[in-house]
Amino acid sequence: QVQLVESGGGLVQAGGSLRLACAASGRTFSSYTMGWFRPAPGKERDFVSAISWSGRDSTNYADSVKGRFTISRDNAKNTVYLQMNSLKPEDTAVYYCAACYVCSTSREAGAYVYWGQGTQVTVSS
Repeated sequence: QVQLVESGGGLVQAGGSLRLACAASGRTFSSYTMGWFRPAPGKERDFVSAISWSGRDSTNYADSVKGRFTISRDNAKNTVYLQMNSLKPEDTAVYYCAACYVCSTSREAGAYVYWGQGTQVTVSS
């Protein structure tokens, strides 16, 4: 069982930055692929970004955030981060952290087993 707790959300003006963090419980964090999702029209969980379990060193980004968002992980702290720059009002959403064990950096929410409660990001124009 893995528990995920997101933090770092808030209110920011367009063009600003935020860094989200997702802290995970458990001793095998490095074996989990970690993802970030947010709701979108017609989709409860829309893919934002993912980073593979350690050893594969691959990342994946939605086209809408590529070049603006960066995902990273610190296995010593059991934490994954999402650095969000050049934020736009359309980035406003609840951001959810997700995890799956030794899996690919899938864009499908159904591939992830564990989910956090979410953190609100609001970008004002």
